[in-house]
Amino acid sequence: MSDEKKNERMDRRSFLRSTAAVGAGLAIAPRVLAQAGGAKPDDINVALLGAGQQGQALMEAALKIPGVRFKAVCDIWEAYNQRRISRYMARYGHENNTYVDYKEMLDKEKGKIDAVIVATPDFWHAEHAIACMEAGLHVYCEKEMSNELAKAKQMVEASKRTGKLLQIGHQRRSNPRYIHCYEKLIKQANILGRMTTVNGQWNRSASEDLGWPEKAAIPDDVLAKYGFKNMAQFRNWRWYKGLGGGPIVDLGSHQIDIYSWFIGSNPRSVMASGGTDYYDKATHEWYDTILSVFEYDTPKGVVRAFYQVLTTNSAQAYYEQFMGNEGTLVISESASRGQVYREPTAPEWDKWVKLGFVNEPKKEEVKAAADAVLDVRETAAPPAYEIPVTMEGKPYHQPHLENFFNAIRGKEKLNCPGEIGYECAVTVLKVNEAVEAACKLEFKPEEFHV
Repeated sequence: MSDEKKNERMDRRSFLRSTAAVGAGLAIAPRVLAQAGGAKPDDINVALLGAGQQGQALMEAALKIPGVRFKAVCDIWEAYNQRRISRYMARYGHENNTYVDYKEMLDKEKGKIDAVIVATPDFWHAEHAIACMEAGLHVYCEKEMSNELAKAKQMVEASKRTGKLLQIGHQRRSNPRYIHCYEKLIKQANILGRMTTVNGQWNRSASEDLGWPEKAAIPDDVLAKYGFKNMAQFRNWRWYKGLGGGPIVDLGSHQIDIYSWFIGSNPRSVMASGGTDYYDKATHEWYDTILSVFEYDTPKGVVRAFYQVLTTNSAQAYYEQFMGNEGTLVISESASRGQVYREPTAPEWDKWVKLGFVNEPKKEEVKAAADAVLDVRETAAPPAYEIPVTMEGKPYHQPHLENFFNAIRGKEKLNCPGEIGYECAVTVLKVNEAVEAACKLEFKPEEFHV
């Protein structure tokens, strides 16, 4: 390597290390380095730890981001996940060093990578994320942070101690449509008036357990070393206690996080009903159905929020609905939902249409509402004001990954640092406890703080 090339690499490495050294300061003042001339759009070298379906989705989204270079992949399923992902990376011209043991990867890739995307099963997240941060690397970790709050807390503490960035994969936090709704509709326009009620769901069709090619099975000794009894458990870990947290964690966590964000507070209580009502309890230890109710305190009064997760029927898929005395916001990560409905007694929204906060309703919908002949006890369904912001064709995870990499460069603050991810973990893990307890459980404010 020429002296010039060595100097270029040292400059890039020095910059990335300097942003890491600032750590929490980046989240407070992300533009400081740019103003000082330290930030520049250099490549960020990344390793993927966990190459299953979620890891592949994150990798494919990251490959669309300029300046991101994959250097290594680590996964215990050599015959399938690891080979498939390394071939995929190679097709894009990225390096494909492969590992089974993450410790070996951290040792051999020392000084070659800047960040790690952690997409392993939940019960491995804390160990993997902490080891990566202690190795001097920034971490993007899929949610849930951990099955155990003590370990999730250790992740936040490791980020503070090492000065490394820790982004938790609640990707709606970086979705431009969600950001628009929060900043423009809720905070600036207060378009819903006094928020009183929230509803949400994630309904998914019944499905068979995940299988695997028999010739590609992981040896029993390797499975045991990494915490799995057999291939069936490895493939379906989300359903097993001690490995995953069940559908309320795997699915509901994304949306319940939005509840707290948009409401502006963490819940004061939760009660829930649920059970393994459909699947075999021997293979589905966590509940396949949960109906839950949260209570939130806000300066304007109590907000009550309902959330359900079903794994036996996909009707109306997944969405969040925020209701106030002047309007209703219906939003989903899916492009099919993103509307606001004005209550008939609320002030007109012409101002917000002119400002581009919402699009004007279709004339035929306005006419239909005006012409509706109803029972005296009914209120006419209001026309929909469409939300004008979309993802512009990007994969769901891409904006959140962009935010992570831009934070490494000192250009942005993290949209979901470990502290926020921890608050969601506290909220969601207690839902499973509420099902078990069969009664209302209270949250203490200090529970949400690290």
